[in-house]
Amino acid sequence: MRWSRNRGKQQPQHSPCFSQNLFRGETMTVIDVLFRVDAVCKKYEKYDIDKQRELNAYGDDAFARLYAVVDSTIQQCLNKSEAATKENNRAAAAAMNAEVRRAKGRLMDEIPKLQKLANKKAKGLTKEDIAIRQDLVLVLPERIQAIPDGITSAANQTGGWAATSSHPHIKFDTPEGHVGSEYFNPSEESSQFRSEYEMRKMKQDEGLDIISEGLDTLKNLAHDMNEEMDRQVPLMDEIDTKVDRATSDVRNTNLRLKKTLTELRSSRNFCIDITLMCILLGIVMYLYNALK
Repeated sequence: MRWSRNRGKQQPQHSPCFSQNLFRGETMTVIDVLFRVDAVCKKYEKYDIDKQRELNAYGDDAFARLYAVVDSTIQQCLNKSEAATKENNRAAAAAMNAEVRRAKGRLMDEIPKLQKLANKKAKGLTKEDIAIRQDLVLVLPERIQAIPDGITSAANQTGGWAATSSHPHIKFDTPEGHVGSEYFNPSEESSQFRSEYEMRKMKQDEGLDIISEGLDTLKNLAHDMNEEMDRQVPLMDEIDTKVDRATSDVRNTNLRLKKTLTELRSSRNFCIDITLMCILLGIVMYLYNALK
């Protein structure tokens, strides 16, 4: 945009369209003048030394700096989108369109910041300047959405931008050549990209269905195993009870057997024990006498 940021005064350069409208006696708003001048200047802005100086001359005007960055990014996206439509390599075109979509997302994130800065009063700005900034921010979403990205075609895609319903006094130009409904039809590259996208999506859905079936099978197996474990729990409890009972019976039997053996040894075999002890003592005495 070609106007002085220091004093907030518009300094438009007269374009041919501007002169023609003046000769026809048509009334033009400040917004019309600005966008007409901007369309002409953008063709030669890379050769414009003053333009490059202005980019570094915003000073403390945060809105001007941010808007200049957004406007430059929009132009870069348009150039990249146009290059993607001329690209014969589908992979390269898809990559370029993906970059355009990411840039559009970043631009949409900057709009709230611009809205806050546009409503903020600054030194040297009049109410008219603030209103102009607000109008510029209002048309930014349409400009961003109008950038072709290879997937969807904007419904209101034109070289200029139509006025919003809330601001009917803003009018924009539509360049020649964008006539007829065929202009809005999807291109061959976008159709191929969409068909490839749908095919990959279908394959992903099939893979997800197979995974879902496998998970259902595992779930059913786990459910069956759970039910079988529930049926085995009473049997395991009964086995544990029987083992405990058998262990107790064996322990009691051993105690009774030990008691019985002790009684038999103490009563019936007492004489045998005495006899054996005497024999043992006799052998010991014999050995003692022999060795002595």
